[in-house]
Amino acid sequence: MPEIELSAGTVEYEDTGGEGPVVVLLHGLVQDASVWRKVIAEMRDGHRLLAPTLPYGSHRRAMTRPPTPDLVNELIAEFLERLDLRDVTLVESDCGRAQTVAARHPERLARLVLISCEAFDNYPPGLPGKMIGAACRIPGGIPLMVRALGWKPLRGLPVGLGALTKRPVPDEIVDRWLRPLRTDPAIRRDFRHYGTHVRRTELLEAAQGLRYFDRPALVVWAVEDRMMPREHGGRLAELLPRGRLAEIRDTRTLIAEDRPERLASLLRWFVAEG
Repeated sequence: MPEIELSAGTVEYEDTGGEGPVVVLLHGLVQDASVWRKVIAEMRDGHRLLAPTLPYGSHRRAMTRPPTPDLVNELIAEFLERLDLRDVTLVESDCGRAQTVAARHPERLARLVLISCEAFDNYPPGLPGKMIGAACRIPGGIPLMVRALGWKPLRGLPVGLGALTKRPVPDEIVDRWLRPLRTDPAIRRDFRHYGTHVRRTELLEAAQGLRYFDRPALVVWAVEDRMMPREHGGRLAELLPRGRLAEIRDTRTLIAEDRPERLASLLRWFVAEG
């Protein structure tokens, strides 16, 4: 896997290469680029797809500067600049950093796609988001959280991955996501620092900035999402000057896991026509 040295540390990323339109895929907390594996398989012909693994707890290289949501916003913009990526379709699922990047650093973006993500005042989102915040604040909370998520009988419950998907994520993928937090104290420090430096007003501020994002934007929302209110999809699409809304049934937050073919089809259409 290629990697790039950024101002806050080394970031690994997947890159399919090729000469097609550039699509950058951003994941959520306690996930890595592998959450996009099915979408990448569907879209790799005709597109250059890049998926960085951000310092959200499943990264394998600890940061040289403790990560915060604001720092990750800057790292994403730096990633685009350092790789000289232009006319980018920036896609994000679950987390909300792409909203701030689009509001503050739109210069390399051609399109924006927001997929069932944190927005407005739903930050941290839902019960799982609040539990992660609590785990980061309580001494010993992160190892306890990792043990709970790692116990296979609990993985499908609403306080765990069951809040994010309707279908089980393969055990080998979940184990991959949890391994850095389970085995590396430096990754746990990164995760704790990120979780204790959330600015609850960030996405409200980003929403104001999105009113001036004048490029095509697609908001994709899971009808059965348990973490991200359905009405937030419509609100985001309405405030974006060129926003459109697409809702997908039979899925929860991680549409890339539950309905990858449908999501890839929407993305291909939007990149071509948006």
